[in-house]
Amino acid sequence: MTSWLRKYTNFILHRKLLIALLIVSISISRTVADNTCASPLISTCEECLRRGPDCGWCIQEDFLDGAHVSQRCDSASSLVRKGCREEFIESHRVKVEVDATISSTQVAPRRISAQLGPGSAASFVVEVQQLDRYPVDLYYLVDVSASMKDNLERLDNVGLALSHQMREHTSDFRVGFGSFVDKPVTPYISVHPTKIINPCSEFDQQCRPAHGFIHVLPITKNMTEFTRVVQQQTISGNMDTPEAGFDAMLQAIVCQKDIGWRAEAKHLLLVMTDQPSHLALDSKLAGIVVPHDGRCHLEDNTYTQTTNMEHPTMGQLADALLRNSIYSILAVDIAQYKWYEDLLDLLPGAFLGRLLPKATNLKDLVVDAYKKLLSEVELEVTVDHRHAHRFWVNVTTICPPGSRPTGSNKCSNVKSMQKVFFNITVGMTSCPSKGLEDDDVAISVQPVGFNESVAVTIKQACSCQCSQKGGCLDDADDTIAGTACNDISENSGQVSTDVCRPSEGSGKICNGRGTCVCGECVCDRSNLGTIYGKFCEMDDFSCPYEEGLLCGGHGQCTLGECVCQIGWTGESCGCLVSTETCQLSDGLLCSGRGRCVCGRCMCDDPQYSGEFCEKCPTCYTACQAHWMCVDCHLTNGLGRGTAEQCNKTCAPVVGYVDDITELTNALGKQCLYPSADRCHYRFHIGVEPGSPQLQISRQPECLSSQRYFVTFLSVFLLTVVLGLGILAVLRILLRRRERPQPDNQNQPLDTGKKDLSYAPTTNEKTVTYRRDHNVERSVEMHVQVPKMPLDDMWQ
Repeated sequence: MTSWLRKYTNFILHRKLLIALLIVSISISRTVADNTCASPLISTCEECLRRGPDCGWCIQEDFLDGAHVSQRCDSASSLVRKGCREEFIESHRVKVEVDATISSTQVAPRRISAQLGPGSAASFVVEVQQLDRYPVDLYYLVDVSASMKDNLERLDNVGLALSHQMREHTSDFRVGFGSFVDKPVTPYISVHPTKIINPCSEFDQQCRPAHGFIHVLPITKNMTEFTRVVQQQTISGNMDTPEAGFDAMLQAIVCQKDIGWRAEAKHLLLVMTDQPSHLALDSKLAGIVVPHDGRCHLEDNTYTQTTNMEHPTMGQLADALLRNSIYSILAVDIAQYKWYEDLLDLLPGAFLGRLLPKATNLKDLVVDAYKKLLSEVELEVTVDHRHAHRFWVNVTTICPPGSRPTGSNKCSNVKSMQKVFFNITVGMTSCPSKGLEDDDVAISVQPVGFNESVAVTIKQACSCQCSQKGGCLDDADDTIAGTACNDISENSGQVSTDVCRPSEGSGKICNGRGTCVCGECVCDRSNLGTIYGKFCEMDDFSCPYEEGLLCGGHGQCTLGECVCQIGWTGESCGCLVSTETCQLSDGLLCSGRGRCVCGRCMCDDPQYSGEFCEKCPTCYTACQAHWMCVDCHLTNGLGRGTAEQCNKTCAPVVGYVDDITELTNALGKQCLYPSADRCHYRFHIGVEPGSPQLQISRQPECLSSQRYFVTFLSVFLLTVVLGLGILAVLRILLRRRERPQPDNQNQPLDTGKKDLSYAPTTNEKTVTYRRDHNVERSVEMHVQVPKMPLDDMWQ
């Protein structure tokens, strides 16, 4: 009895001790939470909620009157103790909603939405079930290089046997076929003309040209057609050891419509090769530097970008396999098994098998791979790459009886119709940067090889909303705004951010230059100037200036563009809309030859210039401009014909006179028109209002035939006489130039006496020197001074 009492007493003491420890731990956790939320530096609701999932912001109007604004931020329990009613507390509560309306046969649920704040996490369960006798699409992707000749010759028989054996595992089995070799560029192949056409020319054997990928047969259940197509295949060749296997794989995966993959079937991609594959960056050896874009590039069933794009990366290949729900079976030569084994972990849903000579084990290899792939249920979780750094994901697997876990996200030895459960926890570490707060984060939960997946949408709770029962807190002076929040959602009791979007709810919130707080835009601050407007669409710094004024002082700057006032236009609102300054007195705009831009005429034809496009130095004169009009009226008999035919050629106001000399003193201009019949017609261009604009004389001034002949002969004779006279003058000048020069050595010496028989030539002159007046007589000296011809000076 004493022993039992002692045990009961110890049990009571231990229980009290546990309760005390629990109370202490709870109080400690509350204290830590309170210390995390409370801070004198907090001044807004957003800053408060970003501190942690336990923090809340009180928007109650009379909460702690006179206290600092930072006192409104605390844990939800502390705010209640301080006097803030629960309906006035803004906090980021974790919410998880499951959409069970979408039917599912393999994966459930198909759609989940959750709301997370910084530091919070949400958990949900995904159920995956492998069905029995599922339809199967198998696509043969075969290396047709010369070393695969034996395997290719046996493929038609193996394909038929495989079709019969797969009927034991599937209700609907279909096959397709494609081939690959390598990129047809140097140094992968020989670029000699004979080798391009026939890579096996040196072996006296006909081969097909090398190619990156050719889609030969879409997926079909006609095995006879498959056998016929395989029998028609011939080998090809290249120079280096690796092939373009991964390049061809990506095209076979992403070209869904061309290959014929069915949405309701299991997809098996069988790759047969005896060599390794080129990897990304290998193609730089061939001068190909453009990264692969991961898209389909099939034209006429031929891969067209094999010589333009690099080989895909392993990440691109893995992502394509996962997104398109494809299992890959790598049937490779024994010598290359180790090379592919090192890459196997990078490819989700991949099976690696050793291919024996002549593909003798291909049938069993495919069947074994199919069984193994179906017995493994693996889950891949991917987060939108823009937000992946702010989220963490944890997956726990619950395998069915008889199976075993092979990792945190995979079960092996799963039988058909058994269910595998995955407990997934998604956590958010921090809020996004500005501009991404309102973006929903997409998370894909994809069972490898399954054509069904789970779409998870995470709503980021990083901004404060208005409570349905309260007003909005003005952060500037810590007072409650006088107006209640508008556009309150009926379901959530929160203000919709659509009221902060321009153009009737479309576009970015506050044009990406502010934050929506309680249904109103709070514009960002900028060192360049002020941002303002209902949707933060206006500012005073991002638009062009005109004469030192923003938008020329005639408009407002809206989203970087000037919105001009009435009467002004242009990029900087510096142009007048009015065209009065471009009009002539007759009201014609720019003389009808240009446009009025910013109050100035811009001539359409570069020949015209001037203030009103009225000048044209290279155009016809005023008289010549009317020649076509006069000719039209002469052709129609000067008014006796159909004058209306000339209305399109010239002005319809045309008059005819017998004697045009009467108009000589009138206002206007007299002109002369030379017609083709050796006559001249005079016409008058009038400017008097009310009178015809053009008046043509009916009396031409024509030359008779005799008068015309005399005039022509006179001109001809005058031309001949002038020509002969010019020739005579030129002959005299040439003779003077050729006259011989006198010999200076044969000249007589001066003896002091004047030789009257000697006369100087044209090239000499006499110079007389006289003594002064004391000399009795003067002495005359004859000096020869030859003259230099004019033309010798320039030689």
